[in-house]
Amino acid sequence: MTTDVTIIGAGLGGLTLARVLHVHGIPATVYEAETSPAARSQGGMLDIHDYNGQPALETADLMDQFRGLILEGRQAMRILDPDGTVLFDKADDGTGGRPEVQRGELRQILLDSLPAGTVRWGRKAGSARALGGGRHEVTFADGTTLATSLLVGADGAWSRIRPLLSTATPEYIGKSVVETYLFDADTRHPAAAKAVGGGSLIAPAPGREIFAHRERGDTLHAYVGLSEPQDWFAAIDFTDAAAATARIAAEFDGWAAELTALITDSDTTPVLRPLYALPTEHRWDRVPGVTLLGDAAHLAAPNGEGANLAMLDGAELGKALAAHPDDIEAALTDYEQAMFPRSTEATAFEGAEAHGTDSDNNTAHGLVAAFTRYEQAR
Repeated sequence: MTTDVTIIGAGLGGLTLARVLHVHGIPATVYEAETSPAARSQGGMLDIHDYNGQPALETADLMDQFRGLILEGRQAMRILDPDGTVLFDKADDGTGGRPEVQRGELRQILLDSLPAGTVRWGRKAGSARALGGGRHEVTFADGTTLATSLLVGADGAWSRIRPLLSTATPEYIGKSVVETYLFDADTRHPAAAKAVGGGSLIAPAPGREIFAHRERGDTLHAYVGLSEPQDWFAAIDFTDAAAATARIAAEFDGWAAELTALITDSDTTPVLRPLYALPTEHRWDRVPGVTLLGDAAHLAAPNGEGANLAMLDGAELGKALAAHPDDIEAALTDYEQAMFPRSTEATAFEGAEAHGTDSDNNTAHGLVAAFTRYEQAR
């Protein structure tokens, strides 16, 4: 394959694509806005599924490295009522198909698997335009440009490559999460640590939710969900940690102390993360020389599938290009025809059945029933 492959975005999906292409002897260059791999926190835990994320890593020939990252016991799950009653307590017996790893560590094994210089750091894409004949030009924030015969947008929710293919933009889903961390939890925050247990915790109620999981190093990482318009959050000064924490905690008045401690006892300033999504069946007509993967293609409300789908997209696109080295359009057509229904099915099923996005799952009892249905369906 003589075509130059340009990937915008060094997240898990873009790096998986670059790695699979490298396995097949196809060079690629990845352009990333961040200035280095350590420029920012890479998020928390990821459960890597045996039906999409793990097959992607197998295609990338990285399963041995992946197994070395798995945090044992983290597939345990607890569902609590807001009053602290434990309604569901599933132990990790080692047979589950969703082992947990730290996102940053997973990204690092992908980076380490690529030839030096594959990722160009500090190159933020500003815009892209068609040049004709399937070629495109990317303009970076520093004013420099590049032209390429194959452009892949792996640049997330606010992709600068997506407008070449689609007019769709992410829309606020009516919910945001506030992110907190509790460090040295077993000794400094024992009640919260006991509530979370060895893996993850979900405590849902209509319009409110606390989700937390146990990371490496005795750290609890919590996502406090609130279904409110963006104006509601805009009225909170998140630069004032104490005031913001108190305001969010007030929305959970009456909840068990071991649950609200995940808000009030945060060892970090609470971080607001509004949630956005693209239309569920987002797709586009084939445009020569360009495609999308991951959140750039099918951003959805958090449902446990996003990172897994991004990696599978990258792996499948890499395989398609390797299978059609002299026909890029055939490769992109094969990839997109499989990716569109795959992403639609994953976001619709996982969201409704396992993560409380429908009206029946807005209580702890409803979520227990949903998980029971989900396990039976699997």
